[in-house]
Amino acid sequence: MSRLPFWFIVTGILGFIAYHAFSLLSLTGWLGDELRGPEGWFHAHLFVLGWATMLAMGAVYQLIHVILQSDIYSTRLGYIHYVMFSIGVTGMLYGFIQADVRWLAGFATCALIGILLFGWNMAVTLFRASQWNPITVSTACACLYLVLTGLTGMLMGLNFTFGQWNGLHERIFGAHIWMGTIGWFGMLITGFSYKMLPMFYLSHHYPVRLQKIVLLLWNAAVITGVVAFLADMKRGLLWLALLLLTAGMLVYVYHLEQIQEKRHKNNPGPGWSVYVSRALAALMVALLIYASQGPELLLHPRVVLLAGWVYLGGWVSLTILGYASKIVPFLWWTHKYGKQAGKPGTPLMADMLNQRHVSWGLIAMAASSLLLVSGVLINLAEVMMVGGTLLSIFSMAYIFIIARVFQH
Repeated sequence: MSRLPFWFIVTGILGFIAYHAFSLLSLTGWLGDELRGPEGWFHAHLFVLGWATMLAMGAVYQLIHVILQSDIYSTRLGYIHYVMFSIGVTGMLYGFIQADVRWLAGFATCALIGILLFGWNMAVTLFRASQWNPITVSTACACLYLVLTGLTGMLMGLNFTFGQWNGLHERIFGAHIWMGTIGWFGMLITGFSYKMLPMFYLSHHYPVRLQKIVLLLWNAAVITGVVAFLADMKRGLLWLALLLLTAGMLVYVYHLEQIQEKRHKNNPGPGWSVYVSRALAALMVALLIYASQGPELLLHPRVVLLAGWVYLGGWVSLTILGYASKIVPFLWWTHKYGKQAGKPGTPLMADMLNQRHVSWGLIAMAASSLLLVSGVLINLAEVMMVGGTLLSIFSMAYIFIIARVFQH
């Protein structure tokens, strides 16, 4: 087995620890400040690129092999991607701390090259395999949106340096955020869940027709949202994008229940992804009803902060962390003990990680996230501080539980 996924996953774990360590140092006070500043940009990019995207890329490199039953196009290209992306993200984060535009521009270019290499590697891998289904199409779309997110980020960086498109900057910024969150993470999680949850639940003979509906609705939501920002038609189209996204999420949640109904295992571990998906769907319905009073309500800073935190800090984060509790033990056991399977003294994969500890860790993180969200909702800094501090403490404890797998 290639060690490439390990490099991304271990680096993602380090990024996760760093994010929560910095959050603890500020007592999550950065959430209550203006996010469009160096400190907000630093924390946002450390979360999105330093840990979530880093770990997701590692998972893609491993899971695409499982899905296609074939090797990726180029492992060497994957290592070059890792080096370029890691150096680029690290330099960008330092640039945000120093508020140095030139430093940011140089390392953002490095990170973008890494993203482009990743996109090319995945594109060639998928087209060579020619196994088109909702899983592979979702993966291809996710990678495309990641590349477009990187390109729009570079455009904003160039604008900061040369100031040529001041009228377009806010539009590009909105499209950048929408494609990175809804496009990259949304398409990747939904697509991979169609493969991973049936594996964890040992589900068979479940219907798959709804997967295509989710794929169409989610892509329609991403494209509509991008058009809404770039064409400056947020008042009408943004609500429509949310409507399409909510419909896609509701269908997705229903399909997950179909997979559950056909299960042959009651306690799969990452079944948490089902619960957090239901919670996100409920919030999206509530947000849709709230915004029906006036689409401009969706752009209120408090609403954006609340929705962004529930989506990224809740659904994306808890889903990735839940899946990591299965992916990391599988990768490490296969790497270290795969050739000794069945021999006396070889540990079982189930012995690599205590699933009871995983469950309690996810419960603690979910509860502290709810407290943090409550503080955002009522605009009370003290509640946000307590909730954010507890979340960081429980998150670091959880990731150390996952990291202990490497001691076996």
